[in-house]
Amino acid sequence: MNAIARPADPKKLIRGATGDWEVVIGLEVHAQVLSNSKLFSGSSTEFGGAPNSHVSLVDAAMPGMLPVINRECVAQAVRTGLGLKAAINTRSVFDRKNYFYPDLPQGYQISQYKQPIVGEGEITIDLDGGESVSVGIERLHLEQDAGKSLHDQHPTMSFVDLNRSGVALMEIVSKPDLRSADEAKAYLTKLRTIMRYLGTCDGNMDEGSMRADVNVSVRRPGEPFGTRCEIKNVNSIRFVGQAVDYEARRQIAIIEDGGVIEQQTRLFDANKGETRSMRSKEEAHDYRYFPDPDLLPLVLDEAWIEGLAAALPELPDARKARFIADYGLSPYDAGVLVLEKDTAEFYEAVAKGRDAKAAANWVTQELAARLNKDGLDIASSPVSAAQLGAIIDLITDGTISGKIAKDLFEIIWSEGGDPKAIVEARGLKQVTDTGAIEKVVDDIIAANPDKVEQVKLKPTLAGWFVGQIMKASGGKANPQAVNEILKRKLGLE
Repeated sequence: MNAIARPADPKKLIRGATGDWEVVIGLEVHAQVLSNSKLFSGSSTEFGGAPNSHVSLVDAAMPGMLPVINRECVAQAVRTGLGLKAAINTRSVFDRKNYFYPDLPQGYQISQYKQPIVGEGEITIDLDGGESVSVGIERLHLEQDAGKSLHDQHPTMSFVDLNRSGVALMEIVSKPDLRSADEAKAYLTKLRTIMRYLGTCDGNMDEGSMRADVNVSVRRPGEPFGTRCEIKNVNSIRFVGQAVDYEARRQIAIIEDGGVIEQQTRLFDANKGETRSMRSKEEAHDYRYFPDPDLLPLVLDEAWIEGLAAALPELPDARKARFIADYGLSPYDAGVLVLEKDTAEFYEAVAKGRDAKAAANWVTQELAARLNKDGLDIASSPVSAAQLGAIIDLITDGTISGKIAKDLFEIIWSEGGDPKAIVEARGLKQVTDTGAIEKVVDDIIAANPDKVEQVKLKPTLAGWFVGQIMKASGGKANPQAVNEILKRKLGLE
C-alpha cells in the first residue's frame, strides 16, 4: 500500500513569497507497552521509581545475560495491530540496531527491521467541518527503550538512570499521508484513543510513555516529495502542531531563498517554539542491522491471533457509529463522547433510559467544564453517573427547571448526596402553580409600564420580562408557564 494519493487542498496550503506550498508529514510514534515487566526481563515498568531501582542484570547488559521475550508484550503489539486494522505477521525477527549512547548499556538496541510483527494498516481521522481523512500505517514493530541521561544532577558529571532501559516500545510508523499540523494532531489523538481503548498504552505523553518523531517536508502542489527533516521525541500533541508549522515555514524560506534542504535530525524547543539542528540524518545502513543471535524468529499461531481478535473491546469508530445509530446523536457529539473510553462509558450510564441528547449536553458541557476547571478527569468526578442521571430525571418530570438543575449540580459537586432528597430538603422544587406565577407576572408588568410599551413594538424584548420573572421567583417558576402567561398578559399571542 503506497502513500494515499490526495489532491492538494487549497485550505491547507501554506502561502510563501513565491506561491503556495504543501507540507507533507509522516509520524513515527513510540508507544510504551502497558505491561508489568519489560520486553526481555522481569524488571518492573512502574513509572516514577527511584533511579536505577527497576534494573535487572539483563537491563544493565551484564556479561552472559540473555534476553527472554515477554509474551504479554507480544500480545499487546498484536492487539494494537488489530485495532489499527493492520496485517499481523505470523513470523517476525528481532534485530540488533547498533549505536552507542551512554544510556544504552548493550551498545545496541534490540528492535525489528525488515520483518516487523505488524504490517500495513489504516486510521481514519475526523477533522473540523466534518472532513474525514484516511492515514496509512506503514508498520508496527517492537523494540526495547533506552535509559535516561540526567545532566542537571551534578556540576561536572552526567548520571544515567536505567529504569526505562528495556521497557517494551511499539514504534508505529505512518505513511506520509498527513498534510497539515491539524491533521498530525488529530492522528496522534486518534492513535492514543485507540490504544487507550485497547489497554495497550496509556498514552501519557507527560510521562514519556508516548512520544513522536515528526518527519516534515514541503513541495509545490502536485510535485514529488521534498527532502524531509525529522524532529525527534516531541512529547505533546500541541508541540507536534507547533513543530510542524515552524519547520514547514523554515524549509519554505530556505528554498525560496535559493537554498537546499539538508536531510537532518532536529529537536523542537518548546520555549522558543522553533526547531534546531541536532545531527545529520542517519540511514538504515548506519545502524548495521542484523538478526539478534540470542533470539529465535518469533512465530505466532493463527488461532492465538484469532483469540486476541475475538476478545478486543468495542473501538472508538464502532462506538461512535453506535452512538449515532442508537442514541440519535450528531457525529460531532458522538465523536466528543468517544474520545476517552471513561467518558463514553460514563455517558452510557447517564443516557440509559433517558433523553440521550440531554445526557450528551450535560456530559460534554456542564460536567466537562466543571472537570476542566478543577483539573480532574471523569474517573475522578465528584458527581457520579447515577447522580447526574437523577438530575436529568428531575428536569424531565418537571420537578426542577434547567436553572435549578445547574444549582443542584453545584451542590452535589461540593457536598454529594441524593439529588431528589436535596430538592425536597432545600425547597428547590419548581413552581407550577399558575396562580402564583400569574401574581409574579402581574407585579413585574405593573412595575415596568415603559417596557410594556416597548415590547408591543418589538416582541423579542419579552425575554427581558422572562428573566425578571425567573429572578423574582428564585428560578423556581416553570419557564413554559411563565412564557404562556406572559404572552397572554402582554397580548403577544
